[in-house]
Amino acid sequence: MGRAFQNRKESMAKTQGQKTKVYSKYGKEIYVCAKNGGVDPDGNLALRRLIEKAKKDQVPTHVIDKAIDKAKGGGGENYEMARYEGFGPGGCMVIVDCLTDNTNRTIKDVRQAFTKTDSKIGGPGSAAHMFDHQALFSFKHDDEEAVLEALMMADVDVTDIEDEEGMMTVFAPHTEFFKAKTALTGAFPDIDFEMEEITWVPQTYTTISGEDDLANFEKFINMLNDSDDVQNIYHNAELED
Repeated sequence: MGRAFQNRKESMAKTQGQKTKVYSKYGKEIYVCAKNGGVDPDGNLALRRLIEKAKKDQVPTHVIDKAIDKAKGGGGENYEMARYEGFGPGGCMVIVDCLTDNTNRTIKDVRQAFTKTDSKIGGPGSAAHMFDHQALFSFKHDDEEAVLEALMMADVDVTDIEDEEGMMTVFAPHTEFFKAKTALTGAFPDIDFEMEEITWVPQTYTTISGEDDLANFEKFINMLNDSDDVQNIYHNAELED
């Protein structure tokens, strides 16, 4: 699966540079998750995973609590999920996940990011078929066999394990997220996940090279990140140094 961890980490780093937007996006996602699945993290596993992810990304507790309190009220905005797919600069494949209360505004923002960077928005499924919906865990460890054995003993359906210079990355079907995490934390009590999430992992990668394509790719990602409705961006681009 290649450099999924590094690509994803670099993509997240750009977003995290804008803390206010990151807090807002987490707040919106937590609110929707709590409103739809219940405000108790013990009974809403998706909410628990989201809260843990938010804390790891240093989202303040008051932002999380405010979103959950808002969901308890039962009123508030009605957001819906929207997914857009297409081909970004250099022909890379892109999935853009959004939460929106105004689909006309959202599609306008997303479409502009595509059209102003020599990219092409596609229909549903135009890019997603080239990605796998996976649970991903990255952590420092030097014994791949021990990690695999811990997962096998817990009957986790492991898709792949990569070991790159002491950084272990485990891939499993997205439905196995909590099962895999429980197995890893049980076997290695001192484990410190650098990444633990459900994501879209590219099956292949597209190298982006040349000044124009590289500049357009950066502009493309920045335009999407500037939209308050965009929650996550997944792509198979590999940027040439």
